[in-house]
Amino acid sequence: MEVNIIGAGLAGSEAALQLAKRGFKVNLFEMRPEVKTGAHTTEDCAEFVCSNSLGSDDITNGSGLLKCEMEMLGGELIEIAKACRVPAGNALAIDRHKFSQTVTAKILENENINLIRKEVVEIPEGPVIIASGPLTSSEFAKSIKNFTQSEYLHFFDAIAPIVEVDSINFDIAFWASRYDKGEASYINCPMNKEQYEKFYNILINAPRIEQHDFEKGAKFFESCLPIEVLASRGEDTLRFGPMKPVGLVDKRTNEKNYAVVQLRQDNSAKTLFNLVGFQTNLKWGSQKELLQSIPGLENVSIVRYGVMHRNTFINSPNLLHPTLQTRARKDLFFAGQITGTEGYTESIASGLLAGINMARLLNGEELLELPKDTMLGALTHYITNPEHTNFQPINSNWGIVPPVDLPKKERKNKKLKGELMAKRAIESVKSVL
Repeated sequence: MEVNIIGAGLAGSEAALQLAKRGFKVNLFEMRPEVKTGAHTTEDCAEFVCSNSLGSDDITNGSGLLKCEMEMLGGELIEIAKACRVPAGNALAIDRHKFSQTVTAKILENENINLIRKEVVEIPEGPVIIASGPLTSSEFAKSIKNFTQSEYLHFFDAIAPIVEVDSINFDIAFWASRYDKGEASYINCPMNKEQYEKFYNILINAPRIEQHDFEKGAKFFESCLPIEVLASRGEDTLRFGPMKPVGLVDKRTNEKNYAVVQLRQDNSAKTLFNLVGFQTNLKWGSQKELLQSIPGLENVSIVRYGVMHRNTFINSPNLLHPTLQTRARKDLFFAGQITGTEGYTESIASGLLAGINMARLLNGEELLELPKDTMLGALTHYITNPEHTNFQPINSNWGIVPPVDLPKKERKNKKLKGELMAKRAIESVKSVL
């Protein structure tokens, strides 16, 4: 029996590889390059758009634990990501082009996967996984809307600029990772108080790209706010957020900085770096002025400007089981950001679970519902909880996982709490394998 997967992004690619290695034939539909999204720049599968980071590797961090669980469950893309990693301290960042090209090649060479470059406008009959992403085409969105009998929810996602490393002034910029953890893999541009105030004034007065009528009324996702929105919350907001200076010292000067702009490696050749936390919707001329006001970036060459686009997701609490199977149709699953999971790691993980459960369904086996004390289990239970009447996208975090019992004197010990919750989660995953 063939399975149709709509969307060859991170979730769809992972689901296709999971089904293929279990012997199922897969038709993997991808509308690019026939239909553009406004955010993707290639026609490759599993393209990273906003950032090139999959978050922390530390299992006492929500994202780190999620990646550990994915490895235990036999994730395919997490292994490719590790092979395409670039230095980023204790985080897993990847060469985005190498990664998507590797995933595409693996899909094309798999005899069980038929990659079809075509826009799907109606939900097919038979076994289907919808992983069309937050940039689902308008025509296919109509079909999903007809199936769900509900309106979509919307939020904005923003993309950070990318610059050429050779145009950075290293008489001012310096290499370091926060608190010297791991190798010195970030470029840091320090600011004193006067420089920060100049930067801040440019930022809050810079013109923004106007929203289209169809975008008005959509919400921002809190963990991916444009830098200009963060700045509007107060002059010091950035200094306690993406520009916080703590743990970042230029050993050439040992000076205490007022603020620091960090840049993270974007490709394996170390020629391109993206600005951490600098998602933006400023007009391009204003972006250039803003970036070149940063010490060390006075003559920086920008190879990709920041952009902002509207993302779409379904009302999963009313539509899905924690297995990602739809309540109304047993052979239809959703996966990826369209379900309301936010983040690259989360998208891959949901594709992994949807692929596993589609295979189990077709084999007549019980579907896998992960325990709530695992990170993936907590995430899928959260997005499918019918009690959520004001549903918003969410990423992996300890707040959605049941707490562990600690003695009163240890309750504020975040490190111990993370270690115990991670250990409990790993044992829970082992129990269902």
